[in-house]
Parts: sequence; C-alpha cells; structure tokens
Amino acid sequence: MLGSYFVFFALLAILQIVFPNLDFLKYQQSDLDALMSKNPWKFVLLAVVIAPVLEEGMFRTLIKPSPNEFIFFLCSWILVGVAIFIPVDVHWALKFGFLLLFISLIYFFLKELIPRAFQYKACSFLNRNYISIWMITAVIFGLVHISNYVDGFRLDFLLFLMIVPRIIAGFYFGKVKIENRSMIWPIAMHAMNNATVLVFLIPRMI
Repeated sequence: MLGSYFVFFALLAILQIVFPNLDFLKYQQSDLDALMSKNPWKFVLLAVVIAPVLEEGMFRTLIKPSPNEFIFFLCSWILVGVAIFIPVDVHWALKFGFLLLFISLIYFFLKELIPRAFQYKACSFLNRNYISIWMITAVIFGLVHISNYVDGFRLDFLLFLMIVPRIIAGFYFGKVKIENRSMIWPIAMHAMNNATVLVFLIPRMI
C-alpha cells in the first residue's frame, strides 16, 4: 500500500509539472483541520478508533462475509443514519457513548430478527462475487471521502485525484480481509494508516 502511495504521489508531482495551472490547493479539509485544532484528542479518537471500525464495517464486511459480519454491515449503515439526527451541540463523549450502546443493541436485535437462512444466502452470494464487491467497495470508500473536501457530493478531476489514495487504501484493506478472513486485520491496518497520517499532522496539532 505504501508503495502504491509512493507511485501515485510521484505521478501527481509529474502531473503538476506538466500542468502547472492545476490548483491542488483548491480543495482543503477545512472541517477536519478545524476539529484537529479545536479538540485534538477527539480528532485522534475519531481517526484512529472510530473511523477504522465504522468504515470497515460499512465496506469490508461485504467481502467474503460471515453471517456476523453481514449483520455488522447492516448495523454500521444504520448507525450512520441515526448519527445524522443527533444534535450537533450534544457533547461528543455522550454522543459516542450513545452510539456504542445503540450499535450493540441493534446488532443483537438484527441477529435475532433476520432469519438465519437469509443470512447464509446473502453471505453465499457475496462470497461468490467477492472480487466485484471488493473493487466496488474500494471505489465507493474513496467517493465517500469527497465529503472531507466539499459539502454534499460533486466530482471533478481535482476531487478525483484527492480521493485516489482512499481508493488505493480501500483496495488494500479489502485484500487484507480476503487473505485473513477476519475484520480485525483491515480495521488494524486502517487504524495504522490513519495514525501514520496523524504523525505528520502533529506539528499542526500542537
């Protein structure tokens, strides 16, 4: 993955030399920068713990899933939908605590509610088509991160370049899931990836 990053950024540097008018500073992660400056510990918790668990639950659980991972996939997306309706002025620790309790309850509820036969059929279908799902989820994973740069959803050439590293990461997170058949490893790899980025951002957080 690091080698792929190196190749991409080398090509990006060449592109900037060939097309000097490309404004690579047009899109900034202003909301994340503001959060990092205002509440660095919350930012670390989000980047290294919550985002890896939630985002891997939203995407890599569909790659060769077990029934438990399929339920985790449903829970992750339900959690995202519920989080939208929580008022922004609620203290972040209270919000995260509520969401943790909610996802735990909804997991056990769905596990009992959804017939086992359906769970196994869904997993069987996903396992047969894992390569297509692997590629599709990697791309969608990247597209979701457009929200780091703009409100809503739009896509142009520069925005696409911004999310290519996320697509690369999604590809390798999926590869780790396929090779190890466990969600622990893509979550750990995701956390390490985000933590590595944070190391370079520490001077801005101090």
